[in-house]
Amino acid sequence: GLMCLRVFVKGDDEQYENLKESAMALGSAFQKVNFLRDLKADHEYLNRSYFPDTNLLELDEQSKARIVQEIKEDFALGFEGIVKLPNEAKFGVYTAYKYYYKLLQKLQRTPSLQIKNARIRVPNYQKFGLLAKSYVNYKLNLV
Repeated sequence: GLMCLRVFVKGDDEQYENLKESAMALGSAFQKVNFLRDLKADHEYLNRSYFPDTNLLELDEQSKARIVQEIKEDFALGFEGIVKLPNEAKFGVYTAYKYYYKLLQKLQRTPSLQIKNARIRVPNYQKFGLLAKSYVNYKLNLV
């Protein structure tokens, strides 16, 4: 998030500092969604766990709900920064935000047992829909 932010603000130090916290939160949200989605592979093949307070082998609905809430808080702070980005950078970041938020919603609706046993994804037709909606929102200055 921070490396991209420096490019997005074209080296403007004041704008960078104003958006830094939001960029870090958005980057964190993206990473945590990936970690939750890739739970099975990360644990089985890499022996990694990115949620220190959670025994991933025993992921239950309560633990998943706590993780999802934490990610939603990161997304909320991240979105505050998206609306303040320079217009040239806004569409791409907003589209990524919409995609990852949709994936989080799908993970939230998916039983924890299924998350532990399969990689959850957003179907391509929904990705195209998100792209189109993001473009319309961007063009209408709704972001």
